[in-house]
Amino acid sequence: MLNRVTTHMMAASSQRSLQSAQTRLAELQDRALTLKNINRPSDDPAGAAQAIALRGQLNAANQYGSNISDGNGWLAAADTALGQSTNILNRVRDLVVQVANGTLNDSAKEAIAVEIEGLGKDLLTQANTRYLGRNVFAGSADTDGAFTNGSPPVFNGTTNSSVERRVDASRTVRVDSDGGAIFGSGASSVFAVVSDVVADIRAGINPNGRLAAIGERIQSVIDGRAGVGMRQTRLGQAQDSLEGMKATLETQRSRVEDLDLGKAVMDLKVQETNYQVALAVTAKVLQPTLMDFLR
Repeated sequence: MLNRVTTHMMAASSQRSLQSAQTRLAELQDRALTLKNINRPSDDPAGAAQAIALRGQLNAANQYGSNISDGNGWLAAADTALGQSTNILNRVRDLVVQVANGTLNDSAKEAIAVEIEGLGKDLLTQANTRYLGRNVFAGSADTDGAFTNGSPPVFNGTTNSSVERRVDASRTVRVDSDGGAIFGSGASSVFAVVSDVVADIRAGINPNGRLAAIGERIQSVIDGRAGVGMRQTRLGQAQDSLEGMKATLETQRSRVEDLDLGKAVMDLKVQETNYQVALAVTAKVLQPTLMDFLR
């Protein structure tokens, strides 16, 4: 049995086709305006899920970048402080050698003692260096200073603790330095050695015997600075790796989300042409109805 195709059925079918073409044209116009493949999840559910995952990875990479920047700040502060500390201790050693030669009078020796005493205070200032309000040599402790202002100063940080920054999903880098290991604490500290030198000079004792202890403390500071340098290198490598990863993720995200301008314009023009053709063909195909004859 053959179904009879009426004018009403043809008109309804044509209307559906025109509405579908018009909807497609509106979608392409939206994409051309935003240059986005996905303006809402329903446009491409699978692509939207992939885009969300990629954006999550990009956000994590940006956070790693912030962590690396913060870590570089910590290590730069520590490096500067340890460099200054090395200069201070080298100056102390030079002054001890001057006193030890036995050619200076009491007034000159006292002047040197005063200078070394001031250098000891400068050394304590360097050991209490802070970055963004945190002590770089106190471990994870949140104290007023890594070392107390006692005589001799005592390490006031947390032993065997560290401040770390995550640089990727599987690695962290320590950004503080162990002030207790570098400067010592109490009677065994570098501050005590400097104080003993001053005491020897004022007591008329040749401080030459303190040179070995000063040399050991200089080496300790140099070793601490070398450790800081190694960690700065690791942060630099992590930064380079992170930049490459971010570039790759951004390319992948762009492929999923972004629309090529040329393709967007071409698709829009093609759809506009198709819609105009559909309108023209529909007007030709649909037969006049009885109402047309009754006008």
